[in-house]
Amino acid sequence: MAEQTTSTAICTGSGRAGSAREPGEPGQAGTPGEGRPGAGGPGGGGPEKADSAVVRDALGVGVAVGLSGFAFGVTSAGSGLSALQTCALSLLVFTGASQFALVGAIAAGGNPLTAAAGAFFLGVRNSFYGLRLSQLLALPRVLRPFAAHWVIDETTAVSLAQPTRRSARIGFTVTGLTLYVLWNLTTLLGALGAEAIGDTDAWGLDAAGPAVFLALLAPMLRTSTERAVAGIAVVLGLGLLPVLPAGVPVLVAALAAPAVLYVEGRRAARTETGESPHESPDENSRVTSQKADGRQGEDR
Repeated sequence: MAEQTTSTAICTGSGRAGSAREPGEPGQAGTPGEGRPGAGGPGGGGPEKADSAVVRDALGVGVAVGLSGFAFGVTSAGSGLSALQTCALSLLVFTGASQFALVGAIAAGGNPLTAAAGAFFLGVRNSFYGLRLSQLLALPRVLRPFAAHWVIDETTAVSLAQPTRRSARIGFTVTGLTLYVLWNLTTLLGALGAEAIGDTDAWGLDAAGPAVFLALLAPMLRTSTERAVAGIAVVLGLGLLPVLPAGVPVLVAALAAPAVLYVEGRRAARTETGESPHESPDENSRVTSQKADGRQGEDR
């Protein structure tokens, strides 16, 4: 789910070197500049991947992540939503962290509109995934509205890991179908189980959703930029929790991403111009002047 993890290991299966590609596939002769899907860059395709290996990898990702729908069902029922409402969210929304954010804000007494806004912003990145996958998969127009519902982190990761368009389509389809079926089935089981045991707070199940979300998110923080965004977002969210209405701290925490990206952009610009990020403009001018004087002395 978009907001779930892409860190599940995607193994590269044995290739079928030399087998034919579909017309117009990346890496095929006659389509210069179109890179192999898994690499995302220009160049040829490399060995193809057996269909069975693609299916195996896709099933592994789908099963591993799909089972976490149980935690969402428990969390949603504990927040006061009925089993029908919980299942409708998984069927129609199908974006894990957005669903967790929505029911979490509602459970904290937040305004439903504010909770929906927070969930919306968490799911916005799926649209960027869609732009990439639309070029990679090149599905017929009639299928695109249905495929769009399955554009999430896992389907994107599996598709981009494949060497050809055919294997990318297989990976996308198998991952999406497996995840959708399992996520909705386990959501139902979690909702019914939570209703059967009564007060989820007494069992400590109210912490199941946040715990699963953090477990899914942590492996995705691979770079210092991503860790900085997560850290600042946590500080903003927890720090503002006592003073702002429920659901609003999540929206404010989203400002961590543009703030960190702005700082990184300024740092990169300084690096390109040769200015040290720790030097002030006056110091940089003085160093430049000293270098110029040195060159003039050499000329003399």
